[in-house]
Amino acid sequence: MTLLTQSDCVLCDHAKQVLARVNKDLPLEVTEVDLATPTGQRLASESHVIFAPGVLIDGRPFSFGRLSERRLRRALAQRPQG
Repeated sequence: MTLLTQSDCVLCDHAKQVLARVNKDLPLEVTEVDLATPTGQRLASESHVIFAPGVLIDGRPFSFGRLSERRLRRALAQRPQG
């Protein structure tokens, strides 16, 4: 999972808290990438992330803006195991 963030971003802080809570029940490997970096800009462009935070699951766009814990848990539960 990739979390696209930027500095001084309240919604990014919220997303980190959501991911920490979910991680307690479903182990997650989260890579945080700053949108100000070339890698962050490339990922945002490729996944059509309009603003931070952006969440990519298995390299595919999941959300941007305020992260819904319920929606994230549902998506992770439906993910193929293996």
